[in-house]
Amino acid sequence: MNIANIKTIFQKELRSYFNSPVAYIVIVVFLTILGWFFSSNLFLMNLSSVRIVFELTPFLLLVFSPAITMRLISEEKKTGTLELLMTKPVREYEIVLGKFLAAFMLYVITLLPTLIYAIAVASVGTLDYGSVIGGYIGLLLVGAVFTSVSVFGSAITENQVVAFIVSFLIVFTLLMIDRIVPYAPGMLATVLEFLSIDFHFNNIARGVLDSRDLLYYFSVIGFTLFLGTVALQKRRW
Repeated sequence: MNIANIKTIFQKELRSYFNSPVAYIVIVVFLTILGWFFSSNLFLMNLSSVRIVFELTPFLLLVFSPAITMRLISEEKKTGTLELLMTKPVREYEIVLGKFLAAFMLYVITLLPTLIYAIAVASVGTLDYGSVIGGYIGLLLVGAVFTSVSVFGSAITENQVVAFIVSFLIVFTLLMIDRIVPYAPGMLATVLEFLSIDFHFNNIARGVLDSRDLLYYFSVIGFTLFLGTVALQKRRW
């Protein structure tokens, strides 16, 4: 693995976000929606809790993750710059990993200002630091999964709209699959529950870091990035 190649691609993609309105629009819209719901809870319903941030963010990511990643690889395929990049001494997995890290970093930068909500709650009430820390760890893991899935969606097509739709459908399924668990028979219910990203997120958000939950997240991230790499390798073949 050539760390320098990954770093170069990461820096290039992250810079491209902030050289266009994309990053600013994503950050402003994301924080505006979260801020509105948090403020409504705090001032209108008199609920001093950051729970709304943990409940709403995964649903916002259903749209935002595919939106910020759909062009990462599909646009380069369409314009032909991917072929130019692959003529250089860079491996497919380095391309995928560099682009994934750039998109994930944009998500982290977007999420950081929400720490203000935790500070606000701590100043007016009692803050459960364990659940807050667990909640943010969970959000980082959920964001990483959604980003890796969306990078894979961008790697399998030249059409950005198709990349968005494919990514959205996959992350929507991962998030909502636990809704059908109560209607599934025994063993199938157990499998569906394990596949549900929301099930594992809720465990971590309670402040409990279970190795099974971490294994789930890292397995999904690794598997989808591997599939994205295979998609690029097939193009070379």
